[in-house]
Parts: sequence; C-alpha cells; structure tokens
Amino acid sequence: MIDFLRGKIAHRGPESIVLDVHGVGYRVFCPNPYAFADKEEIVVYTHHHVREDAMLLFGFSSRDEQSLFRLLLDVTGIGPKVALGILSGGRPEAVVSAIRQENVAFLTKLPGIGKKTAQRIILDLKDKLGAVGDSYAGLAGIAAADAGMPAAEGAGAWPEAKEALLALGYTEAEADRAWQSVKPKAKDGDSADALVKLALKALYAG
Repeated sequence: MIDFLRGKIAHRGPESIVLDVHGVGYRVFCPNPYAFADKEEIVVYTHHHVREDAMLLFGFSSRDEQSLFRLLLDVTGIGPKVALGILSGGRPEAVVSAIRQENVAFLTKLPGIGKKTAQRIILDLKDKLGAVGDSYAGLAGIAAADAGMPAAEGAGAWPEAKEALLALGYTEAEADRAWQSVKPKAKDGDSADALVKLALKALYAG
C-alpha cells in the first residue's frame, strides 16, 4: 500500500499529475491537479487502488482529504472515480457540511450522484465523519482568524460570515441571497458563526 509520495511534479494534466520520485514517474489522479504548488518538492497523500486490469494511484493535498476519499469508498455503489468526482465537484468542507446537514440537494449536484446515492452517503457517513468532519468544521472561522481580528457581532459580522460561506463553496450570489433571509432574523449580539448557521439553514431550505 502506497500511502504518500514525495517528489517533484514532472507533468500536470486536467485529471492527474506525474510525480517524479527519484527518477520514477508516478501518475496520480487528483480532484484538482492544479491545487499542488510548483515547489522543489511536494508531498501527495495517496490511495493505492488495485483491480484486475490496473493499479491506480489517487492523490490528495492533505490527510483529511485522503481520509474523506476513503470514507466515500465505504459507501455501497461508490468507486474511486465517483469518489474523486465528488471531491472535484465540491470542496471537502462543503461535502462534509452537506453530509452532516443531510443536504441531498447539494450532493445531487455533484458528478455521478443521484438522489438515492446521496441519501446512502448521508445514511452511511453522517455518524462516521469523526475527526475528518471536525477538522473541516472549523473553516467557518478561518477568514477572521487569518486576518487576526476579533469576531464581530450582529450585522457587522456578516462580511466574515460571507467569507466563510465562500470558503464552503457557495457563490457570491448564493451568499447574498442567504443574507436577505438572515438579515431580518439577525440580532445585535450574533457572531459570524451564528450568522453562518442561519445562512446555511436558509440555503438548505432553498
């Protein structure tokens, strides 16, 4: 089992990279081959998939993304290519959030996922996300933390909440639409985190 590779990118394509590891080129299929920076040396966390006619490597930029991929493979009917498509179509934190919130509508927008498969993903994984889900759950506060700013409150916290929604994969238009629903309910003491939760409820409600 190949768990990770350390090397230099020799080639980058729309679906994969070729990683040069001590003169040997490994083709690694990735959710987003352009997520890897052009550094002297990078680490790619991999999943080694063996079948009768091929041995394939799937690669990820973090342990958490690797773990989420493997969790998706535990769902009946989901193979490596479908799992890779899920992570290509939605940011890992958005996928985790959708599973936890039982957001079938979001999951069915991902490549290769119909309503029954989306429901099966939620049923099989909602209680199994564990540390993977916890690590992505903190992304809502990244924008404020990176800026070194204290959390704002009330309507003044919306810019931070909006940044968090964008980090979860929502568009500007979706975030602005959510704000129109949230604004009448927002209280002066609401934190950015509280506004994010209200906005997510509004978005899930359609």
